[in-house]
Amino acid sequence: MSAEYFIAVAVVLFCMGIVGVVSRRSIFVLYMSLELILNSINLILATFANVSNQSAHSVLALIIIGIIAAEATLFLAMIVHLYRQKRDIDSSSYNLLAQGGSNDK
Repeated sequence: MSAEYFIAVAVVLFCMGIVGVVSRRSIFVLYMSLELILNSINLILATFANVSNQSAHSVLALIIIGIIAAEATLFLAMIVHLYRQKRDIDSSSYNLLAQGGSNDK
């Protein structure tokens, strides 16, 4: 398969991730959309590593995989904490900073 197919798949994944970030209000859907964006970038880096025969792109792709794993752990822990706190994962219910209020209500 040529590199154009992989880049086309990565662009589709990236666009799906952007649409998910912009249009959804659930924190879990936002998280999954960010994962799609990061994985599409990783697919492009792996494609460039295969085409150019340079190991720098492969090393960068492995570093991004490690960052994605750490980000997944932190974000899922944050989702569990927020759900336990308010029993809701809708992002519109977490607007304390937007209102400029304090937590002393």
